[in-house]
Amino acid sequence: IQELLRVMRTIDDRIVHELNTTIPTASFVGKVDPGQTCKELYESLMDAHTSRERIIKNCISQTSTVVKTLKEEREKAHEDAALLKQLRKEQTKLKLMQSELNVEEVVNDRSWKVLS
Repeated sequence: IQELLRVMRTIDDRIVHELNTTIPTASFVGKVDPGQTCKELYESLMDAHTSRERIIKNCISQTSTVVKTLKEEREKAHEDAALLKQLRKEQTKLKLMQSELNVEEVVNDRSWKVLS
């Protein structure tokens, strides 16, 4: 999932470049509509942020369900080491997804500051 998010954050990583190529120079001002181009960049950024947040929250929800199920199983089988190992793995994954949500907020804020 981290690799997918990294690829999906390309638009945010390249926001300054996108702005520089969106705003036309004096020689191109009649050939490009900067308002329309900026609007398209804004919409692309909004779509990217929305889809990434949806993916992260979906992963958190799924992993939370798995953790809950494993905890319930753990209550019944206290001595199952493999079950405990799986529970710890899923809890680590859940924490990672929750931290990705925080990273997403920082990335989004940074992009909006550059854009505004």
